[in-house]
Amino acid sequence: MAKAKSKKASLWHKTLGVTAILLIVGFGVAIGFLVHWQLVEGEKLKTQAMNQSLKTTSLTAMRGTIYDATETKVLAQSASVWTVVLEPNYIEDEATKKLISSGLSGILDLEYDYVYERTNYNNYFTYLKRKVETETKDAVLEFMKENDIDQGIRLIEDYKRYYPYGSTASVVLGFTGTDNNGLAGLELYYDQELSGTSGRMVSLKNAWGEDMPFQYEQLVTAENGYDLVLTIDEAVQSIVEKYLNEAAAQYSTKNGAAAILMDVNDGAIKAMAVSGGFDCNDPFTIYDETVRTEIDALPEEEQNDAYTAALNHQWRNKAVSDTYVPGSVFKMISGSIGLDSGAITTHTAFSCEGSYVAYKGTDPIKCWVHPGFHGVETIREGICNSCNPFMMQMAKVIGSKTFYNYFYAFGLTDKTGVDLPGESSSLFYTESELLPVELATESFGQGFTATPLQMITACAAIANGGYIVQPHVVEKILDSDGNIVESADTSYKRQVISDETSKTMISILQENATTGSGKNGYVEGYRVCGKTGTSEKVAEHNEHPEEAMEYIASFCGFAPADNPQYILLVFLDEPDRSIASGGLMAAPVFSKIMAEVLPYLGVEAQYTESEAEKNSTTAPNLIGKSIAEAETLIADADLYYSVYGDASDEDAVVLMQVPAAGADMPVGGKIVLYLEDKIAEEDMCVVPDFVGKTLSECNDLANQAGVQILMTGAATDIMLQSQSQSIDAGTRVKPGTVIKVQFVDMSGLEQ
Repeated sequence: MAKAKSKKASLWHKTLGVTAILLIVGFGVAIGFLVHWQLVEGEKLKTQAMNQSLKTTSLTAMRGTIYDATETKVLAQSASVWTVVLEPNYIEDEATKKLISSGLSGILDLEYDYVYERTNYNNYFTYLKRKVETETKDAVLEFMKENDIDQGIRLIEDYKRYYPYGSTASVVLGFTGTDNNGLAGLELYYDQELSGTSGRMVSLKNAWGEDMPFQYEQLVTAENGYDLVLTIDEAVQSIVEKYLNEAAAQYSTKNGAAAILMDVNDGAIKAMAVSGGFDCNDPFTIYDETVRTEIDALPEEEQNDAYTAALNHQWRNKAVSDTYVPGSVFKMISGSIGLDSGAITTHTAFSCEGSYVAYKGTDPIKCWVHPGFHGVETIREGICNSCNPFMMQMAKVIGSKTFYNYFYAFGLTDKTGVDLPGESSSLFYTESELLPVELATESFGQGFTATPLQMITACAAIANGGYIVQPHVVEKILDSDGNIVESADTSYKRQVISDETSKTMISILQENATTGSGKNGYVEGYRVCGKTGTSEKVAEHNEHPEEAMEYIASFCGFAPADNPQYILLVFLDEPDRSIASGGLMAAPVFSKIMAEVLPYLGVEAQYTESEAEKNSTTAPNLIGKSIAEAETLIADADLYYSVYGDASDEDAVVLMQVPAAGADMPVGGKIVLYLEDKIAEEDMCVVPDFVGKTLSECNDLANQAGVQILMTGAATDIMLQSQSQSIDAGTRVKPGTVIKVQFVDMSGLEQ
C-alpha cells in the first residue's frame, strides 16, 4: 500500500514537472513572440494596420501662373476643372443605380455599362471621370437636382492647364501632362516651383475593408505653386515669330530657323523663337501638314515611331538644343581676339589674294570673293569685306594658345546655364588640336559648332563693354501673395575683352551694317551694328558627298551703336536656294524685326540728315475736315492729295482717308480724300508684284496701279532689289494705299 502511494506521488511530481516545463517553455515562447512582434516588428505592423484602415486620396495643387515681362499678359495658367466621383455605398437601390448610370453616361460621354459597374462597387469613393469642364459640372449638378439625388455622386475640384496665346513661345513654355506635371520647356525646368504641394484626403476603412462614411475623413489642403514672371515680352515674341516664320517659308528652309533677342547688359531674353512650333494647348498634334501626310503614308507598323520622332522634333527648342556652324558671324569674335590680345592693331594689314594656304602642302582655302580678291586690308576692311584670308593670317599671328584661351573665355566651350531644359554642348578643337589648318578655318567660323544661345551670349560681350552675361528667361518667382521668392542673377560672369576693344569693334560693326557686307541689316534711325554669316555644313556633306552642300544663312547684330541695348541673332538652316547668303536672306529678317521691336522697347530713333531726307512721315488726321481745311493741313505736311467724290459740294467733308491718320507714308506722298463712305469695287486697286524689281521699277508699278510704296531696308542704293512687300500681290486695296517694300543691296554679299 505504501509503495503504491509512493509511486502515485512520484508520477504526480513528474506530471507537475512536465507541466511546469511546458508552461515555462510555452510562456517563454509566447513572451518571446510578444517581444519580437512588439519591439522588433512593432512599427512595421503598426504601419500595415494603419494602411489597412486608412485610404489616402491625393488632391492636386493649383499650378502657378506664367506671366510675360509686362506682368499683364498670362502665358500659362491653371483653371478649375472637376473630377466626378461615385459613392457606391450610398446608392442603395437598383433603380437609383440605373438612373445614375443612364444620366451620367450621357453627360460625361461614357458607356452605360462602365458607369453601372462602378455603382456596384463596395466603397464610398470611386473615380468616374477627371478634368471635367465647368459646363459639364453644372450639367451633373442639374441632373442631381432634377432627380433629387443628394448623395452617391460627388464633385471634387481639380485643375487644367491653359495657354491663352496658343503657339506663342511654345518651345520656351513647353506644356504639362494629364497629371499636371511639366513635360517640356519652362513647365519642365521649373516644375517643382510651379507644382506646389499636393493636399490629401484621408478616410477610414472598416473591418471588412469598406470605406467609412465621409464624416470620418480628414482633409489636408493643397498649397498652390509659385508664379513665374518671364523676361520674354509677348508682343516682341510675336513680332519675332511672325518674321521668322515668313522667312522660313520664303526660303523653304529644310531644317527650320531660329532667332533670339536678348538684352546685352543683363542677359534677359526678350524673345526666343523657332519656326513652326505647336499649340501648347494641344501639343500632341503634328502641326506640319507635310509631315502628317508622310506619316499617314507609312506602313502601320512604322507610324508610331515616326509620330514620336515628329513630336520630338516639333517640341525641340532649336535655339538651345541644336548646335550649328556659325560661319562669318564669328569674325566679330576673331577680330576682337586679335585686337584685345595685341596680336594686331587697327592699322595692321594683311593682303587677300583670293585664297590662303594655311600650312605648307595643304590646299588653299578660298575667300568667298574668289576668283576675285580684296587686296590689302586692315581689320576694318577685313570684317566689312568678310574676308577669310585676312582672318586666317590674323589667327596665325594670334597663335593657337591665345586663340583657344579667348575662345574659352567667350563661353564657347561650356553650356550657358540658361534656365531651360535640353541645352546642348558645343563641339570644338582643344588647344592641342588647333593645328594650323584647324586654327585657320576656326578663325572664320568653320570647323566647330555652338548653340545659337552660346553665340549670341559671346557676341553680346562685344556690345556691352566686354562682359559675359547670364542668359535667362525667368526674371523672378512670386508666391501666391505676390512676394518675390527669387530673382534672376544679372551680375556679369567675367570680362573677356577690354572696353576699348569693345568700342573699336562696335565702330567696325556699325560701318559693316551700313555700307559693308551686313548692309541689308540696316535699320533707319537706329545705328545698327552687325555681321552676316554664310556657313557650310561640311560635316554633313562629308557623310553624303553625293549630295549638294547645304548652308546656314545667319545675321547677328545689335543697336544702338552709341549705347548698345538689344542684340538679335537670326539663322536659317538649309535655305532652299542655289546660292545661300546671310546678307541676302537673314539680314533683311533682322532689319524687319528690329524696325518694329526697338521702338516698342523704348529705343529712340535718331535720324541722320540723309535718312531724314528719304524718311517716312505720318498722315495728318483729316476726317471731318472740309476740303479747304484738309488742303491747308496737307500742304503744311509737304504732301499732296486727290479727292474721291463731289468736291464741288461746299458742305462736303472728308469721311475717309488713305493712308489713315497716323499711318506711315513716303515723304512727298499723296493722301486720297474720300467724300463718300463707300468705294465702288471698280475703283479699287490691285497690288502689283514688287518682289525682285529695282526701285525705279517699283515706283513705276505703284504709279500705274494707283498705290504708293514706302521703301525700307538697305541704306545704300548701289544694286537695290526689292525682296518683300507688306501686302501680297493681287490684293485689292483702296487707291492711295501705302505698301512697305523692303529692298536689299545685292552688291558685295558674302556667298
